[in-house]
Amino acid sequence: MDKHYYLISQLPMLFFDQISFMTVESFLKEAEKWLNPRDYQKLLKIDINATSLEKRGQRVWRKYQAFEFRFRSALAAWRKSLREGEEIKPDFPLSMVKEGNPLEVEKKLLRWRWDFIEEMEREHHFDLEFLILYFLKLQILHRLSQFRKEKGMEKFHKVVSDVLLRAKSEKGTSDPDDKSAKEKV
Repeated sequence: MDKHYYLISQLPMLFFDQISFMTVESFLKEAEKWLNPRDYQKLLKIDINATSLEKRGQRVWRKYQAFEFRFRSALAAWRKSLREGEEIKPDFPLSMVKEGNPLEVEKKLLRWRWDFIEEMEREHHFDLEFLILYFLKLQILHRLSQFRKEKGMEKFHKVVSDVLLRAKSEKGTSDPDDKSAKEKV
């Protein structure tokens, strides 16, 4: 426990949507130096994308998982109600999912998670649970850093060209307007 103070005191503050931050890898490397093996293994199990609920483990992790499970369940129920033609009132702000393009919606959902983590963070300062919350925030920042317009356009063009190539190969050379088929003849 006493080494938690040293590790936590050297961690930079994190702010939602900041451009530069400590990488997940460098955080884990630093944590491995300061934490005992048991605490380090607990930290390694933390994954913001985990969807199963654990009955054991750190209290803040179980609390976060319960929050995530409730949120995803409410979102799924709301989407199902829309498909069935009757909109239910979920326990999260509808503006998060109704307003904006998919990227803006994803950022709002990440912000919703961030705010929940920050609320829990107020109760923890120099303990393993603080490090777990910090690690969750780092994972959110890492996810946000993946949203780059250039990368997105690159992936989009690759997907479109793959689909067009697949459609072309399924079509065969029977299409009289297919210039590549004419060139092969």
